[in-house]
Amino acid sequence: MASRYWVVSLPVQNSASSLWNRLQDQISKHSFDTPLYRFHIPNLRVGTLDSLLSLSDDLLKSNNFVEGVSHKIRRQIEELEKTSGVESSSLSVDGVPVDSYLTRFVWDEAKYPTMSPLKEIIDSIHGQVAKIEDDLKVRVAEYNNVRSQLNAINRKQSGSLAVRDLSNLVKSEDIVVSEHLVTLLAVVPKYSQKDWLSSYETLTSYVVPRSSKKLFEDNEYALYSVTLFGRVADNFRTSAREKGFQIRDFEYSSEAQESRKQELEKLVQDQENLRSSLLQWCYTSYGEVFSSWMHFCAVRVFAESILRDGLPPSFLACVLAPVTKSEKKVRSILEGLCDSSNSFWKTDDEVGGAMAGLAGDADAHPYVSFNINLV
Repeated sequence: MASRYWVVSLPVQNSASSLWNRLQDQISKHSFDTPLYRFHIPNLRVGTLDSLLSLSDDLLKSNNFVEGVSHKIRRQIEELEKTSGVESSSLSVDGVPVDSYLTRFVWDEAKYPTMSPLKEIIDSIHGQVAKIEDDLKVRVAEYNNVRSQLNAINRKQSGSLAVRDLSNLVKSEDIVVSEHLVTLLAVVPKYSQKDWLSSYETLTSYVVPRSSKKLFEDNEYALYSVTLFGRVADNFRTSAREKGFQIRDFEYSSEAQESRKQELEKLVQDQENLRSSLLQWCYTSYGEVFSSWMHFCAVRVFAESILRDGLPPSFLACVLAPVTKSEKKVRSILEGLCDSSNSFWKTDDEVGGAMAGLAGDADAHPYVSFNINLV
């Protein structure tokens, strides 16, 4: 599948079918590796040239907006597929791959009646896509909120022993609590463990001999428990800190542990549900936005062709996907099929560069041309 397509409109002097046959013949002879398709545009309501001119600014702005939303949704899909570990699926419009939808485009009369004014069609497309973009922002914010909560919990559970949550490292049997005895948890630098084991009993009086047990170890620290009389706990903390050992504040509660576990499980499930629903929504919404974008491109070709070549509308709209090395040759073929002497707009200078600005293309051509970038 090509990632970039040209949408072009050539002025028709005699018949569109004759021009189409000449174009096919030239492409097959001189650039046979360039896919070429008709872009079927219905007879839309023209209105006046003044109304088309006033619409020209809206066309470029709205095109950038609609294209931007389609790319935003596509990037969100790629991120969600990568995070979920699911295989990337080809994007589609109602089951039709997007490249096929573009190259076999059919106007949806039920959704966009051709008798509606062009501005009304453009405003309708812009409104629908804006609503989808707003919905995307809300859904992504909800998903990111849950993901942030989960990441915060995971950071607490996987960080350094000096700061991480200890509840999943300490069991009830590791803690001694009685009327007189308490158990403290010491974070000891990994390479100071011998110093801890040889000195903890003498950091203060009333420490239970041989009561220290290693509960966990990471790359930097080891977590030890130690049992002592409650009335000397503050003295022990002070002496431990002076020797470079950190006493962590910790109160064991089976209820709190269970509550944290349930909270984590719920967040994990919420994240999975939101990710799945957001991904499905993105698949559907991308199809809707892409369809709207192609209808917009059809209106754009129609309006630009009239502004360039005048009334009545008589043009051949096509979609091409030339490879980079063939672009110059294809441009030459297209220009050779144009009779610029019959153009309604003679040159860009004569109209103050209006057509160049409308087409949004850095290069000036004697025919309507703009790009559709799928990625």
